[in-house]
Amino acid sequence: MKKLLAGAGVLVVLGTATLAFASATLRYYNEDSKDYTWKATCSGSEYDVTFDHSKTSSVTIQGSTPCIIHTPNGDVKITGDAKVHIKDGKLTVE
Repeated sequence: MKKLLAGAGVLVVLGTATLAFASATLRYYNEDSKDYTWKATCSGSEYDVTFDHSKTSSVTIQGSTPCIIHTPNGDVKITGDAKVHIKDGKLTVE
């Protein structure tokens, strides 16, 4: 019984660690006075990503990387956690 409980505990820890890698956190600075919501595609799944106006903050995209953020100014590829900058409606990775 102790081995079963220990094995279950290890599986829970590994499952939680796997979920932590199944996302990308973007630290962003939006210079514009406008909120932006763009689509992101990660491993075939689509997500909405919102960047609030005139602030520095973070947003997490659920889904495994790489992710493509689809903006009116072109697609931006994110391969993991990143710092991004928004100015004049353009998203760039720093």
